[in-house]
Amino acid sequence: MAKTVIGPDEMGRRYDESASMTNLLNEGQVHLSYWYGEEDTTPLREASRRITRKVADAINLRPGDRVLDAGCGLGLPALDVAETTGAQVTGVTVSQAEVDAATARAAAAGMQEQVRYQRADYMALPFADASFDAVLAMESLIHAPDLERVLRELHRVLRPGGRVGLVDYTVASEASAREVEEFFAALGLNNLLTLPGWIEKFTAAGFVVEEYTECGPRVFGMGPKYIEAARGVRDSVVDRFGSEAYEGLEGGLSGFFEISANRIGYTIAAFGKPRS
Repeated sequence: MAKTVIGPDEMGRRYDESASMTNLLNEGQVHLSYWYGEEDTTPLREASRRITRKVADAINLRPGDRVLDAGCGLGLPALDVAETTGAQVTGVTVSQAEVDAATARAAAAGMQEQVRYQRADYMALPFADASFDAVLAMESLIHAPDLERVLRELHRVLRPGGRVGLVDYTVASEASAREVEEFFAALGLNNLLTLPGWIEKFTAAGFVVEEYTECGPRVFGMGPKYIEAARGVRDSVVDRFGSEAYEGLEGGLSGFFEISANRIGYTIAAFGKPRS
């Protein structure tokens, strides 16, 4: 059966609708979290920031670097990167609700001159060639309606010698075709590749692979910790959205990690644009 491609307008609508709930659950972060084991009691927000730090380290961000956050979500990763590395960050998303929330967050932090957000489609970026020293793509390329086109755009706006930091889902070797299809259907994804598949797509777009790490067990393998975090904000969710919304949140998380455990991996990778 042919897979239905989700376009940028529909994707933007989905994120507009989910922005307030996501903001409440994980304080400005849309991506997943990283724990060292069951005994690790790090809160959800800080465990998510570990992933931001790991990908920023992988692409060696430095003070003054011009960074594009391609699919910036609710904005906290861009702020973290700017604060910890001294980079200048521009975040883009197809969700106006995310742009508004991220812009307010930057203003509250007094970082609105260093970190900016705008509504834009990464299939047709409104930036000149070689505008950026680095690109972050944190769980955003799985949603690309045309992955090859997006990678060409990222290659275009990145200067020679620049790097892309990828954070995204992968297909684990244990996953069957049926299980992958179930995951697609549950999340409404446009892309789900093996790690070699991601490398092949980036290589075809003109990048070279520099580093990759597979850390699925410390991300997808920690499903109970996400449920625990949701229960920690239950009262706030019920007060703001109602008990039915909370039940949907916890049930959705349970189903998500039940499907993904041992079937879906998670990679942090760095790809470079050759200097010549």
